[in-house]
Amino acid sequence: MIKAIVFDMGGVLIDLDMERCRNAFIGQLGYEAIDSLLDASHQKGFYSDLEEGKISEDEFRRQILAGSRPGALPQDVDHAMWALLVGMEPYKAELLKRLSERYDLYLLSNNNGISMVRCREIFSAAGVPMDSIFRRLFLSYQMRMLKPSQEIFGKMISEVGLEPSEMLFIDDSQANADAAAAAGLNVLHYVQGTDLAAAVSRALGKNHGDSGRC
Repeated sequence: MIKAIVFDMGGVLIDLDMERCRNAFIGQLGYEAIDSLLDASHQKGFYSDLEEGKISEDEFRRQILAGSRPGALPQDVDHAMWALLVGMEPYKAELLKRLSERYDLYLLSNNNGISMVRCREIFSAAGVPMDSIFRRLFLSYQMRMLKPSQEIFGKMISEVGLEPSEMLFIDDSQANADAAAAAGLNVLHYVQGTDLAAAVSRALGKNHGDSGRC
């Protein structure tokens, strides 16, 4: 029986707009090399280093500004990164509220301290503050490890304290979903833009002893 649900964030709970983010880096900063860093599932280069906790937020900003037009400011970097984060559909906030009545909810996200500022704002505006709706946030830059490594899944499972078979993991990345399955977790590979509530109900319904209603 499922006792806990572990959500990815970007692409599952928060909608993303890669093109808007790309345009912000190029248009607002003049940073033309953004395509070498942005990826729909896993960031690349020193953006990935930021999310793995290998470099600081200030170092990331410095590297972006070094390739940007004169006069660009650190806060411009932050706003360009926030352009990736569109918001949360109201039904997803209601889904989290309903699920939290029956399951322990967790977050496991490849993320960074700059983006988390905006992510927290989005959750709060939706009526589901992160620290209230989730029992714990597992964030890559704090853990210094990234999905889809087995290390990060093993660490999360150990600290939640449940058997992998008692947990449902939801992610929009096939690589992350495959790694979670290899770690023994029940997995929902969510397709962006589809009905998350229906997908979660189906996934829960596959587990014996669970009604699947959410």
